[in-house]
Order: sequence, then C-alpha cells, then structure tokens
Amino acid sequence: MNVTDSRPDLLNTIVEATRRAVSDRCASRTVAAVERMAAGRSPRGEGFREALRDETRYNVIAECKYRSPARGVLRKEYRPVGLAKAYAKAGAAAVSVLTEPAFFGGSLEHLKSIRAAVGVPLLRKDFVVTEYQLLEACAAGADAVLLIASILVDSELRNFLATADDLELATLVEVHDRSELDRALAAGAKVVGVNNRNLRSLAVNLEISHKLVGMIPEDVIAVSESGLRVPADLKELRQAGYQAFLIGESLMTQSDPGAALGKLLAETDLILLGSHGSG
Repeated sequence: MNVTDSRPDLLNTIVEATRRAVSDRCASRTVAAVERMAAGRSPRGEGFREALRDETRYNVIAECKYRSPARGVLRKEYRPVGLAKAYAKAGAAAVSVLTEPAFFGGSLEHLKSIRAAVGVPLLRKDFVVTEYQLLEACAAGADAVLLIASILVDSELRNFLATADDLELATLVEVHDRSELDRALAAGAKVVGVNNRNLRSLAVNLEISHKLVGMIPEDVIAVSESGLRVPADLKELRQAGYQAFLIGESLMTQSDPGAALGKLLAETDLILLGSHGSG
C-alpha cells in the first residue's frame, strides 16, 4: 500500500526536507561509520516498553521540544538537558526528544547530551524515513524511535520495525485513524501511539483516542499523544485502556515544565489511590 500521495502538504514538506538532510548526513558520515558507532551502544528497548506498562502509576512520556509548526517557539530559553533532568526527577516514565532541526529546532546532539545526563528511557522523535536514522538513534543513545505510519508504505514499516528490533530499539508507531492502526498492527507494532492532532488542520481532538482504543489488542501497549493537559484527560484515557501518555506542548509552555509534570503526576497519583481505595 502506497500512502505517499495522501500526505498533507506540511507533512510532505517536512518529509522531503528530512530526506535531503539525511542525504547530506550520509555524505559526511557513511552508513558503515554510523553502524560502528551504533555497535558500541546497547539500547534498552524492553526497558522503554516496561516503563509504559507500569500499572502502579500514570506513565508519562515527557517531551523536549523547542518549537512546532502549530505554535512556533514554545520556549525561548530551551535547555534540553535541564528539561530532561527535571522531567526525570519529577517522575517521567520516559523522555521524548525532538531531533528534527528545520521545523522543530531539534538536534541529535540534544539526544546525545540528554543520554549522558539521565537514566530514564529516551525516545527519538523525528520523521524516520530511512534505516540510517535508526542507526543514528541507536548511536546517539535512544532506547526507542517514533515511526509515523502515514509517511511510510507497508514494506518500509515492516522493515523499520524489524531493523529496530535487531538494534534492540523499541518503536512507537504513530497512527491517526483506523486504516493506519490496521496497517501498524499488521506490520507487527508492539507499541501504538494514537495522535489526537489532525496533521492536515493541526486541530486536536481527544475523541480520536477514544475512538481507536477499542481496536488496539490487549498485548499491544497503547499510548495517547497530543492535547493532554489536565489530570482528567489522563484519567479518562486510562479508564478507556491507555497505558501511557505523550505530553509535550502543555509542559513546554509552562514556566517550570518539570514542576508542571510533578504536579500533574501528583494529582494523577491521587486519582490512582482513590480508585484503589474505592475498589
């Protein structure tokens, strides 16, 4: 199945920019060189999955993101290492690091620096369109990578899942509708992220998560992404069947993102304790 023609213009622009950037990086650092760098790393892909399965807490993947096409610069003073350390201290299950440079202001160097500073599992969030990027993620210290179903044909999705597995990287396969979810499951996805953001309009609707969760098998980890702001959002989605939540902009726009995450987790812990007490 070829899905390239159905990509929204913005997404297509980002993907094409990514292909050019990867080509440039390949010219300066060969696949063999990156393979040697990756060989010295031991990603904790299973550790990432285990962190998202923890039933004793609300599992938040907290995101380090400088800017976005939807909202522009999210934080003028962007210090990714400090943010990641604050997230880890606050109790993040994992940290997501944007590494796409042109549209999100990210960098692989951010990922490398964060890896040296924190022990929690790290997700490389980017627009992965080549296996070279999987090797880069491994070499930079990621434990997991994002794969976006809408920008990959079925053969690419299967091959990238297999390559990531060989590298011991976990994968978070992002979907936006039933068709993409079916494709992700058919390819063998173990962790599925339902993105509540419409990639065409950039509008957010949590009903997307509610609509798709019943179609995700119990043995597949379900993650809700985008638009999550208050404890009630997480409570409703956890009750619906989600095990983890990826939160970025609502944290990045706070004066103290680490403290904001800590407050959110403290309040969800009270929800969890209350549910246990009532049972």
